[in-house]
Amino acid sequence: MDSFPRSLNPNKHLREQFVSNLPGSSMLEVSALLNNVALLMLLRHTFCSQTVNDACRSLKSYLASVALDYVFLVLPTLLIFTVLAEWVYICLIGLLLLLVFFTAVKRTYSLPYMEGPNASRASISSYRVVMMFITCLCILAVDFRIYPREYAKTETYGASLMDLGVGSFVLMNAVTSRQARNIKSSMSWWKAAFKSTTPLLLLGFARLASTLSLDYQVHVGEYGVNWNFFFTLAGVSILTSILNVPAEYSGILGSVILVGYQSWLTNGLNVYLLSNERGTDVISRNKEGIFSLFGYWGMYLVGVQVSYYLFFENHTTKQRSKHETRIRICLLTIMFWILTLLIDRYVERISRRICNLAYVTWVVAQNLQLLALRLLADNIIGHKTLCLERAFDRNLLASFLVANLLTGLVNLSVDTIFVSPLSAVLILVSYSLALCVVMVLIDFSGVKYKFW
Repeated sequence: MDSFPRSLNPNKHLREQFVSNLPGSSMLEVSALLNNVALLMLLRHTFCSQTVNDACRSLKSYLASVALDYVFLVLPTLLIFTVLAEWVYICLIGLLLLLVFFTAVKRTYSLPYMEGPNASRASISSYRVVMMFITCLCILAVDFRIYPREYAKTETYGASLMDLGVGSFVLMNAVTSRQARNIKSSMSWWKAAFKSTTPLLLLGFARLASTLSLDYQVHVGEYGVNWNFFFTLAGVSILTSILNVPAEYSGILGSVILVGYQSWLTNGLNVYLLSNERGTDVISRNKEGIFSLFGYWGMYLVGVQVSYYLFFENHTTKQRSKHETRIRICLLTIMFWILTLLIDRYVERISRRICNLAYVTWVVAQNLQLLALRLLADNIIGHKTLCLERAFDRNLLASFLVANLLTGLVNLSVDTIFVSPLSAVLILVSYSLALCVVMVLIDFSGVKYKFW
């Protein structure tokens, strides 16, 4: 008789191998995937006839509006990432033509044009929600064979859809941070650091304890043996609190950190970080997570100044026009794309694993491109907010936690790598629907875990 208890995850090593040693796709394909989701969001906005306040008058009307949001936004996104992946460019062209057509139809009347300090808030919220939709769908979809391997995280160098995840989350936090909005904290730096990092550290240790106790698959090459996403966010928060610089100068400090870190990588650190050899000490076991903090910290600081420059600079003395903001964000997007292409070719290729300079500029370029697309469409779709959009935006971190819990439940219940394509689609639809239902119920109940 077998005296050892049966593992809760008997295919752990197979699942880890399934997401390992992957080369990624191309920057162009990743950009096309993001633009598909952005266009779906814009198309749904063109069909939206109710405001959130109108839909929230009763649970019935609220759920009806959410159902339409799911059918026109979440479900097509899921299909584009899986069964329609081979037609991503065709889908992009088709969605663009649809948007042009419906825009031409709706131009029979003029939409309200909003200016002032709140003019860009709807665009920023939509951008954040799009990135969160993508993240929540991909973290489970990647465990199924129906999800293209080139969209999964790369092992060393290269660009993929999932490589954007952690970098985009750091940048989203920077765009809406208190530093970017130039809001001074009344607390001392150590109290502010304690308040912001304690929940993240608790989540990090909770995830570590759960993965160990459940024998859950962990790709060690992603962050290290014990490190995880929440520790990275906590580390960036601590470093930012210790060295708190004004928003108008944070990008300069971030650039210095990034250039210095890239020089260190080029002079041999990248060989150490990308090797599979590990010692017994904490730093060696978690080298990717610890050293990549320099890259994410620099990215955060650059994001703070970019956001301040675009949306919050001198907001107390003048109101920048939407036209000026659009010009600025388009120029910045082009600049960061040029930097990305040059650095990727002549300095070092993009690597999420070590968060090098090329990765930072690529993440900033992709996120600015998405935000620019939403800003440019403001006078087409107006400023209505979707019910599902608001539910996620008001509870962004909570939605990610719920998605992680549901992902864990599915992985412990189903051998995802052996599931048929049809079953995989049904499971992913059920998962995404459950996630949306949970988030809208939390939102309808008035719970809010968002600080603007």
